[in-house]
Amino acid sequence: MKFSKTLLLILSSAFFANAQTADEAMVEKARQIHDKVITIDTHNDINVDNFTATKNYTQNLDTQVNLPKMEKGGVDVSWLIVYTGQEKLNEAGYKAAHKEAMTKFEAIHRLVEEIAPSQIGLATTSAEVRDLVSQGKKVAMIGVENGYPIGTDIKNVKKFYDLGARYMSLSHNGHSQLSDSNTGEEDDQWLHNGLSDLGKEVVKEMNRLGIMIDVSHPSKKAIKDMFELSKAPLIASHSSARALCNHSRNLDDEQLEWIKESNGVVQTVAFSSYVNTKKHNAYDAAVKKIYGEVGEKMGFKVLSWDEIRAMEPEEREAYREKYQRVRKLSQPKIQKLKEKVPPVDVSDFVNHVDYLVEKMGIDHVGISSDFDGGGGIEGWSDASETFNVTLELVKRGYSEEEIAKLWGENLLRVLDEVQAVAQNLQTN
Repeated sequence: MKFSKTLLLILSSAFFANAQTADEAMVEKARQIHDKVITIDTHNDINVDNFTATKNYTQNLDTQVNLPKMEKGGVDVSWLIVYTGQEKLNEAGYKAAHKEAMTKFEAIHRLVEEIAPSQIGLATTSAEVRDLVSQGKKVAMIGVENGYPIGTDIKNVKKFYDLGARYMSLSHNGHSQLSDSNTGEEDDQWLHNGLSDLGKEVVKEMNRLGIMIDVSHPSKKAIKDMFELSKAPLIASHSSARALCNHSRNLDDEQLEWIKESNGVVQTVAFSSYVNTKKHNAYDAAVKKIYGEVGEKMGFKVLSWDEIRAMEPEEREAYREKYQRVRKLSQPKIQKLKEKVPPVDVSDFVNHVDYLVEKMGIDHVGISSDFDGGGGIEGWSDASETFNVTLELVKRGYSEEEIAKLWGENLLRVLDEVQAVAQNLQTN
C-alpha cells in the first residue's frame, strides 16, 4: 500500500501532536501531585555566613537551598544540617566541634525566629510539619551529621534534642569516639569494631529522647550494632543502593534488609558519585579540564578541596568568588560537553529509588539531595528543580499515594514511631 506525501505529512503531524498532548498531560498530572504532597528533603548542609541580617535564606543566594529556590521548586521541608568534620579524639577537638555545632544550631534558630518567622518555622514532630505546611510556610527541621561534638558527655544528646535535633549520625568521614565510619573500608582499619561503649549508650539515649538514628556514614558493623541495640526504627538520611553503585557510602542489600526489619527508611541521595561513580568521574574530569582552561586565561588556578580547606576564611571566600566566576564563564562549553559526556541525571537517581522500592517496599524509601554538601545531579541541581524528580516518578508509573510516601510520608511515619518508642521508654 502506498501513501501520498501529503497523507504521510498529515499522519506524522497527528502522531507528534498526540505525543505532545500526552507529554503535556503527564506534566500536568505530575504538577498536581507535586503541589499536593508534602515534599521533604532530609539533608541540606548550611554555612552560618548565610544566616545573618544582611545575607540570608530570604534571598536567592548562590546556595542550592534557600527560600526562593524552595518556593520555586515546591519544596516544603528542608532538614538543615548541624555538621562538624572529624578531628582528633581529645578534649580540644570535642570542645571546638561543640562550639561549631552550636553556631549552626543558633543560625537555624535565627532563621526561623528572627530573620524569616513569617516564611519558615521549625518543626520537631510530624504534627508540627503538617501545621506549618497548612499555614503556607516552609519548614525547617534539624539533623546532626556526626556525633563527634557530643564529646564524652552524654548530656549533650539531650542538649541537642532540646535545640531541635531529630536525627543524628554517630560518625562522618573518619572514626569518631562513638562509632567507626564507612571510610574504614579504604584501609580496613577500625577503631571500635563497630560502636564504642559510649556509642552504645548514645543509641539508648537517642531512643529514650526520640531522636532518629541515622546510619548514612557509620561502618557496616556499627550499623549492625545499632540495628541490634535500637528499640526504634533506623534511617539513612542520605544514602543510595550499593548494588547499583559500589561506594562505601551506599547500603548493600543486607543493610537494606536491617533497615526494613526495623521499619525504617532509606532516603535515596542525589549525590552524583554515589549514584553512578563511573559516569560521575568521566563528566567531572571533563568539567574540571574546562574550569582549568578558563581559569588559566583569567590567571586563576583551580585548587583541590584539601588546598581550599587549608586556607584562612577570608582567603577561602576570595577564592570562592573567583571560582564562581570561572564556573559561570565555563557554562557555554559545559553545555556542549554534555552532548558528548553526559552527567549523572534524574533518571540515574530514580533508578536507585526503583531498586530500593523493589528490595524494601514502597514504605521504606524516601528522597534526599545533600544540597550544599556536595549533592546535586543534572535536572536536580538545586531546590528550584525539585519538580523534575516527581515528574520522573510519574513517568515510571508511581501513583500519587506512592509519591507522597517517597517524598515525606514514610519519613514522618518513622519520626512518629521513634517518638512513640521514646514516650514508652520514658513512662515505663
